[in-house]
Amino acid sequence: MFRPNELEGRVALVTGAGRNIGRAIALALADGGAAVVVNARSRRAEVEAVAREIEERGGQALAYLADIADDSAVQKMTEAAVARFGRIDYLVNNAAQRGAKPLAELTPEFWREIMAVTLDGQLYCVLACLPYLKASGAGAIVNIGGLSAHTGSKDRAHVVAAKAGLIGLTRGLATELAQDRITVNLVSPGLIGQPPAGVAEPAHHATHNTLTGERGRPEDVAGMVRFLCGPGAKMISGQLIYVDGGQQMF
Repeated sequence: MFRPNELEGRVALVTGAGRNIGRAIALALADGGAAVVVNARSRRAEVEAVAREIEERGGQALAYLADIADDSAVQKMTEAAVARFGRIDYLVNNAAQRGAKPLAELTPEFWREIMAVTLDGQLYCVLACLPYLKASGAGAIVNIGGLSAHTGSKDRAHVVAAKAGLIGLTRGLATELAQDRITVNLVSPGLIGQPPAGVAEPAHHATHNTLTGERGRPEDVAGMVRFLCGPGAKMISGQLIYVDGGQQMF
């Protein structure tokens, strides 16, 4: 159970927040009282819809399109967030690049495209937000991982490598930023919702399941992120936290 408005007065930047888990995270942080910067690379209508939903619920939001693989775009987004809200307390790195491609077709260019968003982009966001997170006194970074980092996946070596890299990045950041009272954790969702229409189910989903056999909801992941940003989680850092219904027990 969350305390009412436990995040009031704080500001969160959530990448990849136009749909699915990212949208749920943005809404959950706003429900906690935080103002939220709702980011996506494209699809302006989606981020504006999420921002509007937050405002209709009495919160504050800024919809902002930026490609996090572009460090200059990330810097401009951060500056816009501070210009609007005056601070940044929480960074949620949810944006990622996926897509299936057999190993024989995995070109260096495609590999770099995946890493540029899922790893480089996360770092760019951390570096841009870092002065404000340090000034916060309650700064928190939450990275969003993925099931394939722990199970492997056919035709997704690039995704597995990028998501696994986030584990190392999380632990390295947690160690280095502890002196600044910034917590850094990684939340790893399991089977959450159903794939969008026309999108094939990843192969590794067929061999993993939850204890109950039911899939989770984006709100299940969002609740954990809200907790990790809140005052009750200041002794939790450097952790890999599964929100997967017990999948890692199999």
